[in-house]
Amino acid sequence: MMTNNGPVSILLVDDDEINNFISIKLIKKALANTDIMACLHGKYAIDLLLDIQRENPSNLPDYILLDINMPIMNGWEFLDEYTRLNIDPLGKCKVYIISSSVFSNDINKARSYPIVKDFVSKPLNVDKIKELFAVENHA
Repeated sequence: MMTNNGPVSILLVDDDEINNFISIKLIKKALANTDIMACLHGKYAIDLLLDIQRENPSNLPDYILLDINMPIMNGWEFLDEYTRLNIDPLGKCKVYIISSSVFSNDINKARSYPIVKDFVSKPLNVDKIKELFAVENHA
């Protein structure tokens, strides 16, 4: 597999702007070389990903950190639409559910999607982020 020495690109999909601000700060603290985009709901994220896919699919983000509970298009609807539109046929994006939900049915539902790598509980912290990306980089 070819290694990319450019920045790690991350798409954060969460309707909480304060949470996004904190998550971006934490990710930048945990990972030196990152390029982070944030979307406040799933529909905006789908539109953004479709634009990237049309222009240059190799620019799709390496990671998508996805909240479940959002207005307009929630995390489940995002996953269904993402899969239906076959946005990432080469499987470049690694999708993680980032949620404050403690319901086991949400965790199990997240794991029922083949494209979801894991379910990560909020709040994020530097150690969780390092762990998330370290696991991925050694996979």
